[in-house]
Parts: sequence; structure tokens; C-alpha cells
Amino acid sequence: MSTTVPPLAEVLAAASVVSVPMRVTFRGVVVREAVLLQGPLGWGEFAPFVEYDDVEAASWLAAGIEAGWTGWPAARRAEVAVNATVPAIFADAVPALLDRFAGCDTVKVKVAEKGQSLADDLARVRAVRAHRPLAAIRVDANAAWSVAEARVALRALSEVGLQYAEQPCAGVDELVELKAALERDRVRVPLAADESIRKAEDPLRVARSGAIEFAVVKVAPLGGVSATLAVADQLAALGVRLVVSSALDTSVGIAAGLAAAGALPEEPLACGLGTVTFFTQDVCARPLVPVAGRLPVAATAPTPTPGAFAADPDRAAWWTERLTRCWRVLEARSG
Repeated sequence: MSTTVPPLAEVLAAASVVSVPMRVTFRGVVVREAVLLQGPLGWGEFAPFVEYDDVEAASWLAAGIEAGWTGWPAARRAEVAVNATVPAIFADAVPALLDRFAGCDTVKVKVAEKGQSLADDLARVRAVRAHRPLAAIRVDANAAWSVAEARVALRALSEVGLQYAEQPCAGVDELVELKAALERDRVRVPLAADESIRKAEDPLRVARSGAIEFAVVKVAPLGGVSATLAVADQLAALGVRLVVSSALDTSVGIAAGLAAAGALPEEPLACGLGTVTFFTQDVCARPLVPVAGRLPVAATAPTPTPGAFAADPDRAAWWTERLTRCWRVLEARSG
């Protein structure tokens, strides 16, 4: 299923720029901005982080256009399990945050936050283990550590028992080096890749390297549900286990992640699709927040009310200009 590129005027006419406040700071974001696109088949979302260039951000537009104009592959399951996500908060705030994720038996914890220490990370992860004694715990460093830093950090963090460490280092070669170092240290922490898949010219290189046991795939950065499924199929063939995650999306974007998770041949591990919980409100009257640790898979995204969350005119103009530039990138690719 390929994604066609509708005329620019049609896409702009379908676009609503929204601004949604956050309960907690996540990736430095306190207000999440997005463009919601109402296509003939439903709603899509275009919300690349502001620091991404137009070439990278264009894949996010392709995902939004796919949702609204092309549609998603058929689902193989009605619901999927999701993980709780703990941002880089202080340890004493962990119990209250986890209580918003009732029923989630997997927890992803952000670590390596700029301005924080390994002691902060360890306290946060210990607090998760104390509050959810039986949970599978993942940590995500967002490629912030060097090999030496990751080696020290994962040795310390391994005391709580980790399902995996997501993108501890930036490069594939660094991940290979880190895996070898952990094996020498007899530290059993499997590695997962995120940025080395969604930001790479060759998203399969990290799997071929043998450095990872887990792969995190995200619909928007990979260009849509169909594109994500194609990459996921190749990753699975290389022997890695799959996790479908999101990029701090509204329920409109989360629905695309759920569509990918629901269409995989084998059900993925608990998905990182529960982050709507971090918004003070969602753009949809029925937000996609987990119930008993699970979320439903649907054929289309839920219907938002973008007018209630309209961004101010300056920000709306900024996003409209950005969307236009990214549309031109997609048009050049399709031509």
C-alpha cells in the first residue's frame, strides 16, 4: 500500500494546528504542538519535533497523509498491550505517575537526561521497581551516553533487572562495542535500537550488526504504517523482537501506532503507545489512554476537536510553512 501525495492546497485546507499542554516535561517539551489533517478516509497527524530538518520531518507528513488519504492495512488483532512510560522525573514522583498506568506490567524509564546524574537515574529506576515489583523494566537513554558512560551506567542499573536498554549510544559501531564490553563485564542487559533505525539511511544495519536483541519502530518517523510494517518484517527476519512506540503523539497519532502494532504478523511486546496520559487534555473526546494495560486497534483514528486546542496565529503560521516545505520534499520523492 503506497502513500500518494495529495495537492498542497488540499492538504493545507485539511490542516488544523493544535497546541496541547503537558502534565510533565517530556523531552524538554511542555506544550506539544501538532498539525491534524482531516483527509477523506479520516484523520492523520503531522508533529515532528521542532529541531528536525525538513527531510526528516517529511516522513512524518507522509504518515499523516497515509492515515487521511490512503488508509492502513487490515488489523490482525483487536488490542495490544502497552507499557507505562516514566520521564526523567525525580524518584519521589514515580509512584503517582505510575498510578496513571494501572494494569501496565511493563515500564519504560527515561535516563541520561541532560543536567541529571546516574544517581538520579538509579533512584528513578529503583522507585519503579519498588512500586511495580513484578514489572518488566526498560530504560531509554536516547543515544546520550558514550560507550564508557553506558558501560558504567548499565552495570549500575542492571541491579533492578532490565528487559533491555534502548539506544544507550548513538552509533551502530558504538552499540557493537558496548555489547562486547557488557559481555566481558558479565552484565546481562540486552540492547535495543530506536534512533539507529528511524534516523538511519539503512534501518537494518543495526540488526545485521548483531548488537541488538530488540527493535523499537515508530510510525511517523518511518513514513507511515505500511512503511513501518515493511521495516518491521525485515527486522523480525533478522531475529530481533519488536516494540511499536510513538513520539509523544496525540490520540490521532497514537492510533497510527496501534494500527501498525495490530497489523504485525506476531503480536509485539508491550508497545510504547500510552503517552497520551502525559497531556492535561487530549484533542479527542475519547483519548487513547490504556485500560488495564491495553489499547484498542481501530481502522481509523478517533475524531478530534482541533478548534478547542488551536495554536496561536504565529505558531500556526510556522507549522503551515513547515508543512508546505515538507510537502515539497514528498512531491520531489514521488516524482
